[in-house]
Amino acid sequence: MVPDKYHTTESTGFKIIFRSLQYRNYRLFFVGQSISLIGTWIQRIAMPWLVYHLTGSVFLLGVVGFAGQIPTFLLAPFAGVLTDRWNRYHILIVTQVVAMIQALILAFLCFIGAIEIWNIILLSVLLGCINAFDTTARQSFVIEMVEKKEDLGNAIALNSSMVNGARLLGPSIAGVLIASTGEGICFLINGLSYLVVIMSLLIMKIIPRKIENQNTHVFKELKDGFIYTFGFAPMRSVILLLGLVSLMGMPYTVLMPVFAKEILHGGAHTFGFLMGATGLGALIGAIYLASRKSVVGLERIIPLSAGIFGFGLVTFSLSHLFLLSLALMVITGLGMMLEMASSNTILQTIVDDNKRGRVMSFYTMAFMGTAPFGSLLAGVLANSFGAPNTLIIGGVLCIFGALTFASKIPELKKMIRPTYIKLGIISDAFSEIQTATELTIPPEK
Repeated sequence: MVPDKYHTTESTGFKIIFRSLQYRNYRLFFVGQSISLIGTWIQRIAMPWLVYHLTGSVFLLGVVGFAGQIPTFLLAPFAGVLTDRWNRYHILIVTQVVAMIQALILAFLCFIGAIEIWNIILLSVLLGCINAFDTTARQSFVIEMVEKKEDLGNAIALNSSMVNGARLLGPSIAGVLIASTGEGICFLINGLSYLVVIMSLLIMKIIPRKIENQNTHVFKELKDGFIYTFGFAPMRSVILLLGLVSLMGMPYTVLMPVFAKEILHGGAHTFGFLMGATGLGALIGAIYLASRKSVVGLERIIPLSAGIFGFGLVTFSLSHLFLLSLALMVITGLGMMLEMASSNTILQTIVDDNKRGRVMSFYTMAFMGTAPFGSLLAGVLANSFGAPNTLIIGGVLCIFGALTFASKIPELKKMIRPTYIKLGIISDAFSEIQTATELTIPPEK
């Protein structure tokens, strides 16, 4: 292992931001995923554009989004139980192989000119099933690649940075490819990109974690995980706010082809640039989180970032200027990333490892699982009231959720503090000073 220079007080800049790369397994994962995720984002951009090109229907955009994400909502809780029972490393290898096959089938159908809307819906359902297991296992697997728990938040932030680095590059590449060659090549590139991450997983040296023999029924473990997660106010509040933001805010991606084509009067390039701008904002947010040395204080960032996200949606919906819309998408991406990754970091820090898979399955449900209902709702609302008004409604509700969470911060901090002390994140002395400071500050008039 690289000497512990990453944790010295002299460490600054890149050493702090990329300190999790000192671990060989995480380094392999980071490189493999960084390449594969570019392909994933190319496909994510090509899919709705293909649907809109084939049908011209805003409603069917929502249907395809729903079909691709509803399996995650339904299967994620069971995936969480099985992730706690099974080898997370092996689950990841299987999900990557099956996802590769899904992308190659899409490419094949496009190349032979046989692609139809029902093919897209069916293959979207398949990918949703894969993601239920892949996302839960991947989130839970981070702790097995990063040897020191104090670097967990940094690793999660770096995960987010590579997702959004890909989000920045992928849409731009997709826009060019769609305009010049068509959607089929986008699916082919995504399928081939999985080979890199599969190879990186296979050459890892993983020490199998100790898995307790489970004699209880799956539903009993699911119930225990639910009570554990939602019985603790900090976990419950974080997951509920994330679920609201995902339900009402995240479906903006489904409506982006409408804004690109009908409101900004552009084409595939415009769509790609808008999504790329979101990725740029998200990448900035991820780098900021990676530069932080501690999880302490993230509870304040969560509502602030949800409010920024809501503000970005509302103002973007009112814009008819391309450059202004790009700038607002950067703000929207920044808020989205800060809220999502901060939530992930707090949950992963305070959770017991034997329940990590189940807690992260509820995180997956909140982040990805509620999105299908949001996509379907967005399609219906956009059909009735227009895409801009739909985003305004979602943005306002995100801001309301942020204000509600913010009002609970003092109570949540007191509940989390004992866990931080136990983990050595803060000391008893720091806790006593902070408590005394909070008690001696005179109330605002």
